[in-house]
Amino acid sequence: MDESYLEKSEKTWNNIAKSFDITRKKPWVQCLEFINNTSKNCIIADIGCGNGRHLLPAAKQCKHVFGLDISSELLYIIKKKLLNDKFQNVSLIHSDVVNIPLKNNSINAVLFIASLHNIEKRINRLNSLKEVRRILTKDGLALISVWSRWQDKYKMHFLKKWFMQSENAEFGDINIYWKQHGLNIPRFYHLYSKKEFKKDLIDANLKILESMEAKMHSQKNPDNFFALVKK
Repeated sequence: MDESYLEKSEKTWNNIAKSFDITRKKPWVQCLEFINNTSKNCIIADIGCGNGRHLLPAAKQCKHVFGLDISSELLYIIKKKLLNDKFQNVSLIHSDVVNIPLKNNSINAVLFIASLHNIEKRINRLNSLKEVRRILTKDGLALISVWSRWQDKYKMHFLKKWFMQSENAEFGDINIYWKQHGLNIPRFYHLYSKKEFKKDLIDANLKILESMEAKMHSQKNPDNFFALVKK
């Protein structure tokens, strides 16, 4: 990926890291169910691990956890939590998710939660999915989630965009501002339709075992899509 884009992305998430940690304490039930179904000998990778809200439950359940994130500030927040809870089975990796520095066929389970949609350009999103496939063991599983394009909050935005599509942007691209704790920081998102999400998974040569919808904040339309996949 372009270095300037990676620098911009890291700066964005570094700037909101403390606010993000304050507002993102509770792990998602879908992720806890996935983690609890892994074995005690499982090696799991949390790709785009954020503030560690899913990494810490994984560390309690699994033999070893790799947490990877582009934000050094978010990783620092996790590091302090690990020291407080005295975990010794966690390795933190400062990296983007398009070039994952883990060996082929080395990971039994992957969490790739609410991060794929923050990657600019489809080719990079596909490459990140191919990286997930590469690091998974033969029988390994991954749980992947993205934000839905047609959720209540953004449905009208994209209906209007449909009639004004630009050649310079992919349909689904949007800047969503982080406005908590006095901040006003744009974050890149590519919001997915269900069809597009499945297509990207298939094009990355991942086999979809189960697909799910969830309403985290929306009342009418799902705001998150989940997929359980394997090689």
